[in-house]
Amino acid sequence: MPTLNEIRSAFLDFFERNDHRVVESSPLVPRNDPTLMFTNSGMVQFKNCFTGVEHRDYSRAATSQKCVRAGGKHNDLDNVGYTARHHTFFEMLGNFSFGDYFKEQAIPYAWDLLTRDFGLDRSKLLVTIYHTDDEAADIWKKYAGLPDERIIRIASDDNFWSMGSTGPCGPCTEIFYDHGPDVWGGPPGSADEDGDRFIEIWNLVFMQNERFEDGSMRPLDMQSIDTGMGLERIGALLQGKHDNYDTDLMRHLIEASAHATSTGPDGPGRVHHRVIADHLRSTSFLIADGVMPSNEGRGYVLRRIMRRAMRHAHMLGAKEPVMHRLVPALVAQMGQAFPELGRAQALVTETLRLEETRFRQTLERGLRLLEDELGHLPEGVALPGESAFRLYDTFGFPLDLTQDALREKGREVDITGFEAAMAEQKAKARAAWAGSGETTDQQVWFEIAESHGVTEFLGYGTERAEGRIVTLVHDGSEVSQATCDTRVQIVLNQTPFYAEAGGQVGDTGAIETESGRARVTDCKKAAGVFVHFAEVEEGEIKAGEAARLEVDHDRRSTIRANHSATHLLHEALRRALGPHVAQRGSLNAPDRLRFDFSHASALDPGDIARVEAEVNAYIRQNSPVETRIMTPDDARAIGAQALFGEKYGDEVRVVAMGWLDGSGKGADGQTYSIELCGGTHVRRTGDIGTFAVIGEGASSAGVRRIEALTGAAAFDHLSARSSGLATLAGDLKTRAEDVPERVHALIEERRALANEVAQLRRELAMAGGSAGEAGPVPRELGGVPFLSQVLSGVQGRDLPPLIDEHKARMESGAILLIADTGGKVAVAAGVTADLTGRISAVDLVRAAVPALGGKGGGGRPDMAQGGGSDIGGAEAAIKAVEEVLSS
Repeated sequence: MPTLNEIRSAFLDFFERNDHRVVESSPLVPRNDPTLMFTNSGMVQFKNCFTGVEHRDYSRAATSQKCVRAGGKHNDLDNVGYTARHHTFFEMLGNFSFGDYFKEQAIPYAWDLLTRDFGLDRSKLLVTIYHTDDEAADIWKKYAGLPDERIIRIASDDNFWSMGSTGPCGPCTEIFYDHGPDVWGGPPGSADEDGDRFIEIWNLVFMQNERFEDGSMRPLDMQSIDTGMGLERIGALLQGKHDNYDTDLMRHLIEASAHATSTGPDGPGRVHHRVIADHLRSTSFLIADGVMPSNEGRGYVLRRIMRRAMRHAHMLGAKEPVMHRLVPALVAQMGQAFPELGRAQALVTETLRLEETRFRQTLERGLRLLEDELGHLPEGVALPGESAFRLYDTFGFPLDLTQDALREKGREVDITGFEAAMAEQKAKARAAWAGSGETTDQQVWFEIAESHGVTEFLGYGTERAEGRIVTLVHDGSEVSQATCDTRVQIVLNQTPFYAEAGGQVGDTGAIETESGRARVTDCKKAAGVFVHFAEVEEGEIKAGEAARLEVDHDRRSTIRANHSATHLLHEALRRALGPHVAQRGSLNAPDRLRFDFSHASALDPGDIARVEAEVNAYIRQNSPVETRIMTPDDARAIGAQALFGEKYGDEVRVVAMGWLDGSGKGADGQTYSIELCGGTHVRRTGDIGTFAVIGEGASSAGVRRIEALTGAAAFDHLSARSSGLATLAGDLKTRAEDVPERVHALIEERRALANEVAQLRRELAMAGGSAGEAGPVPRELGGVPFLSQVLSGVQGRDLPPLIDEHKARMESGAILLIADTGGKVAVAAGVTADLTGRISAVDLVRAAVPALGGKGGGGRPDMAQGGGSDIGGAEAAIKAVEEVLSS
C-alpha cells in the first residue's frame, strides 16, 4: 500500500519523465492574486503564465501545491472533522501546459497515470465533459476506450471553468471513481450525485477561450492545460480507504493527538482528533509561510482555526496545551516534501504554545458563559447575537467557534443580532477616535480602516505581490482615480511595502495596473492602513483595480542589512560598556545606520574597535535570523531588548540572531541578540556583509550616537581608509602597521618646533622686529609710560605672552600691540597692576579697534584683546589710545 509521500513522488516523477518541470509549491499567501485570501488551487502561482503576462523558462510544469480553504467563498471550516473529505489544508497535485500540449495529450497523461502507474481498475472510472466538448469525448473514446454511458455530458458551470467574469476560460473534464453499489449515491448529473458512491478524483481544465464583457468568446492564441487532483482523495483510493482521515499521513497525526491527550483515536473523541489533525496542518503551514495570529485578515482566520482545534483538545480533557506537542509528528511526515516546515519548526511550536496557553486561560470562562446563556433559553431557541458578540469581544471566541460549540447541542446563533452588536461597537470606536484629539487628516485613515479593513503586510516574505487598490487619497480626501503627474496616497488590501516604523524607513518602488503606473516614494502607517505616497508616472491609477507591486530590491536589501546590524551593534555595546546601555533611537536607511544609546561619556578608540570587531565576528558566523511571536512579558523573560518608549500590544515579534557558543543551537540563553522588533531583516547574519563605524559623538545629554555602514558601503569605506593608509605609509617611508607610531612622533616633533618658532617670534618682536635691535622704547603720556608696536609674522595668540614680557620689563605702564596676521588684524592691550585702578586695558582696546575696522573688544583691566580687518589703520589706532591716556 503506497503512502501519501510515495503517491506524491510517483505523480511528480511521472510528469518529470514526460518533460515537465517540477516546481515547488508556492506560499499559502498568494503573491499574484489579491482576490484570494489563501492559495486554494495549484494554478494560482501560474495565473500570469496562463494570461501571458509572465513568461518562464519552461512551458510544462507539475506541482504538489499546498492549499488552504478556510475563508471567503472557499470555506470548508465548519465541515472539517465531520465529513470524509473536507479539509482546511490539502495538497493539490497538478500538471500544467502553457501553450504547449492540449487535450490530445492531457487526457492520455491522466489515463496512463491512473490506470498504469497507479493501477486503478479501468472499469471503475468514468468521466464528465462539458456538454458541447465533442473533442474531449472523442479522445476519451479513442484513447481510453470509454463507452458513451461512461462519458457524461454536463451543461452547467460544474464543467466549465473561468478565471473570472472575463478572461481565460474553457471546458473541463472530471474523472470519477465508482466505489460500487454497496455505497449509496448516483453518477454525476443524477439526482443522487451527492452520495459517496461516485467520487471525483481529478479535474482537467482546457483553457481554450477568452471571454469578454458581453459574454462572447474567442479561441485563445495560447491554449493551456490546468489540472488538479487532491492528494488526500487519491491517497484514500489507492490505500483502499473511503475516508481521507484513514490515510497513513492523517492517521499518524490522529494517533499523535490521541497519545498527547491519553484518549482513544476511534472512540467518542474521533471527531475531535480529526479536527486537531487537520487544523495542525493548516495552522503550521500558515505560520511557516509568514501568517501570524491576529485580529485582522489572514491572521484572524489563522487564529480561528487554531482556537477551534484548541477547543476540541479541551473537549478531549486536555489540561495543558497540546497542539505544539504535535508539531514534530507533522514535520516527520511532511518535512521532507516541504522543507520550509522544518525550517520554521521552532516558530510554529512557539506560536502554537503561546496561543493555546493564552486561549486556555479564557476558554473555560467563555464556555461557562455560553452554558449560562443557554440555561436561560427555551429548548431550540437560537443564542442571542449580543451574547455571541460578548463571547467574541470579551473572550476572543470567533463566531464560527461559538457556532461549532452550539451545533453539538442542536442550536444556532442569531446572526442578525451579532452583526448589530458588531456595528454598535464600531460606532463607539468611531466616536472615541473623533474625541481622541487626533488631527483631521488622520480621520480619513480611520474611516478607510473601518470601511475597508487594515492593510495586510506581505513584506516579511516577499518584495513582489499583487494587491487590490482599496482607495486613493488626494489633498486629504478620497478620490476614485489619479492621473499622470499627480501626487496621491494609495491604499491597498495587501502590500509588500514596509511602512516606516521603529527606526526603519519606508520602502519605495512601483505600483502598476492595467491603466497606469505610479512610483512609490515612501510608505507610512496610519490607523492600521499602509499609506503609499506615490506619483503617477503613466496613465491613471483607479480605485478597485488589481495592481502589481514591487519594492525596490536593492534599497530594501541595504535597509535590511543596516537594521540587522543595528541589533548586533546594540548587543555589542551592552557587552563592551555595560547593561546600562539601552536604545534611545535609531535610523535604518538605505545608505547608513544611526544608533542612539544611553551612555554618559565618549567612547575611546579602543571601545569602538572592540565593538566593530565583535559585530563583524557575528556577521561572519552567518547564523540564521529567527523570528518568533511572544507576549511582551515572555519576551522580556528571555532577555529580549525593547525599544525605549515604544508601546507594545498583546503579542510581539521577537528577532534573534547569533550563537554565543558557536554551536548552532540558538537555544534561549545561547542566543547573542534578542530584541522586540517589527522590522524586516536579513535571513542570515552573513547577508550583512561588513560593518564599519564611521562616527561617534553626543546626541543629547547622556545619549551617545554611533553612525555606521554595512555591506558594499562599508567595504568601500574600509577600502578607501586602507588605500589612504597605504599612501601615507609610502609618504612616511614606513610600514602600514608603523604609521600610528610614526605619525605620533611627527606630531610631537611638530609641537616642539611650533613652540620653538613661537618663542623666536616673541624674542624677535621684543627686539623690535630685527635681530640686534634694542626693541621699542616707552614714552610717557599723562604720567603713564606707554609702549606701542605694530608687528608682522606674529599670530593673535602670541600677543598676550608678549604683553606679559613687556610688563615685566617696564614694571609700570601701558602696552598696545597690533599684529598683521595675514588678512586680519589682532590687537591686545595690557596695563600693569599698579595702574589698573586708573586705566583699563579694555578701554584701550575699544579705543583702538574702530580704526582697525573692527568692533568691541574685551577682557580684564590688566589684559584685553580685540580684532579688525584693516592694518592700514594701525597708526590711527595708536593715536586713539594715546588720546585716552593723555586725557
